[in-house]
Amino acid sequence: MAEELALEEGVRDGGAVDFHKGEGAARALIEAINAGKAPVYAVDLPSGINGTTGAVMGIAVRATETVTFFRRKPAHLLLPGRIFCGETIIAPIGIPDTVLDKVVPQAAANHPAWWAGEFPWPGPESHKYTRGHALVAGGAVMTGAGRLAARAAARIGAGLVTVAAPDPAFSIYAASLTGIIVQPVAGLDTFQHLLADSRRNAALIGPGAGVGAETRGKTLAILTAGKRAVLDADALTSFAENAEVLFGMIRSPCVLTPHEGEFARLFDPSGSKLAASRLDRARSAAKASGAVMLLKGNDTVVAAPDGRAAISEGAPPELATAGSGDVLAGMVLGLLAQGMPAFEAAAAAVWLHAEAARQFGPGLISEDLVEALPAALTALKAGAQDRRSV
Repeated sequence: MAEELALEEGVRDGGAVDFHKGEGAARALIEAINAGKAPVYAVDLPSGINGTTGAVMGIAVRATETVTFFRRKPAHLLLPGRIFCGETIIAPIGIPDTVLDKVVPQAAANHPAWWAGEFPWPGPESHKYTRGHALVAGGAVMTGAGRLAARAAARIGAGLVTVAAPDPAFSIYAASLTGIIVQPVAGLDTFQHLLADSRRNAALIGPGAGVGAETRGKTLAILTAGKRAVLDADALTSFAENAEVLFGMIRSPCVLTPHEGEFARLFDPSGSKLAASRLDRARSAAKASGAVMLLKGNDTVVAAPDGRAAISEGAPPELATAGSGDVLAGMVLGLLAQGMPAFEAAAAAVWLHAEAARQFGPGLISEDLVEALPAALTALKAGAQDRRSV
């Protein structure tokens, strides 16, 4: 059931105790448990893990298996808590699911049950113009990033995809992309002309764009034109010193896709918020910016300005390879172009990104993710059919 994916928030911290100070009996016991070879079973949460943030409170038990009750806590998904929990099992203890009607959880494990109903599967009357036209702002030097994003947007279903290629790199894009429109762009005026076409309803800037005034200008042009937008990488870093200018321009559906470094430069340059959980930081950033926040990592958090959040249950470590984030940004773009709501589009892209990596397996490079998307989409569609039959 979808309700089983909801998370228990703000209730308690799982009895976590900070074992950092002193060398008491409790700390010595945990050290002995971790040094042993016997299987370790935790109830609710391993001792020393904060149930809200997933943080280790000085020292924590490394469990083989954790049995929790009714619903998981954020710490069962967030790192490092998830690692210390081992396998987490939810045991029923007689609490009826109907209590969620009053609690209305705002955080959940990222799973198709929450967003599959919004997924833009093509129908009998679909054609390329009804499936959206995505625009990717290509970079002049790091051309691979834009090409990966463009192919991902097309593969996930955008009807048309255009790459706005800087004049010096036009031939590189044009020679390597088939099925993708490549338009030469001489400067900001040419880029704005491309945006003026209302059929181009979604745009991505950031992958390989370069940091500086040109990227800032193109980003503001996208937002001024009211496009559904994905802002990634260099587009975010380009506003590190004037974030409020960027946030003030976000009025249409928009997804920000930073990794931790990019997030810190835009939202926490002083590092004062590092003690907060990734869930809290993502929510705070979404509220401050007015955009959906996709904070990348093995425990990726997708947060909406209204407080909704989805936490990844863990992605294959093979995704830690250059270009995988560009593919993810392109996937979000392709779903936005097809009209999927921003929060659901971001959550769906994160799930499919991980599923594509699982389908491919070891040896993954970013180009493989695009080719593995059909298998991931097939798995998603099969799951949707299974849910309808229940």
